[in-house]
Amino acid sequence: MADWPYNTKTWKRLRWAKLTADPLCYACKLRGRYVAAVAVDHVKAIKAGGDPFPTLAGLMSLCERCHNEKTNAVDRPDRASSGRRFKGFDAQGNPIDPDDDWHTGGT
Repeated sequence: MADWPYNTKTWKRLRWAKLTADPLCYACKLRGRYVAAVAVDHVKAIKAGGDPFPTLAGLMSLCERCHNEKTNAVDRPDRASSGRRFKGFDAQGNPIDPDDDWHTGGT
């Protein structure tokens, strides 16, 4: 795990609070699967100007797979990726990533 803010008592309490409030993986639930979350991720990365200690709404509970997928797709722009936070579709065939152009009406 990286250093600041993740090595602080404030982050550890915030992480615990998020996992307690949302113990299942956010992205997996969108896919209709129920997988225990093990990671807490910032909705807006700190490097992109996100608050290091946001409200619980500014955090996502994720399983390891979804956390790695989101980090590689969004938080590491130097890598080739689709740019989607989460790959996959829901039961109706819609992209699960709420920021996908399909949801936002983009082109």
